Amino acid sequence: QLQLVESGGGLVQPGGSLRLSCVASGFTLDYYDIGWFRQAPGKEREGVSCITNSGVYTYYADSVKGRFTISRDNAKNTVSLQLNSLKPEDTADYYCAASTSRGWCALGRGMYGYWGQGTQVTVSS
Repeated sequence: QLQLVESGGGLVQPGGSLRLSCVASGFTLDYYDIGWFRQAPGKEREGVSCITNSGVYTYYADSVKGRFTISRDNAKNTVSLQLNSLKPEDTADYYCAASTSRGWCALGRGMYGYWGQGTQVTVSS
C-alpha cells in the first residue's frame, strides 16, 4: 500500500523553527517529485514548496521563500521541510504529496497523485 506519513508539526512561538518530515512506505521516492502544501482553517490548500526526485530542482512559494528549506534523502525515503522564522500566518495543516517525476516541479495540486494525512503547525505566542 502506497503511503506518505508526515510528522514534526507542533506548537511554536513566532520566530521559532520546526522540521517536518515526510516518509514514504510501499514505494520508493526515487522516481517521485515531492510537494509540500498547507491548508489553514477556512482557506484553500496552497502549495508551499516542491523538490524533484533528484533533489536538483526546488521551488518555493513567495510567502515562504528564504524561510523554508526543502530537502530529501532518497536512501531514507524521506523528504523534509525546514521551517524557520515562523509567523502566525504559517499556522496550518501541512501535507506532503508525490508526483511522478517530470524533471521539474510545480505546486499545482492536480499534479500530485499521492497525499499524506497532514501534520498540524501552530505558530502562536
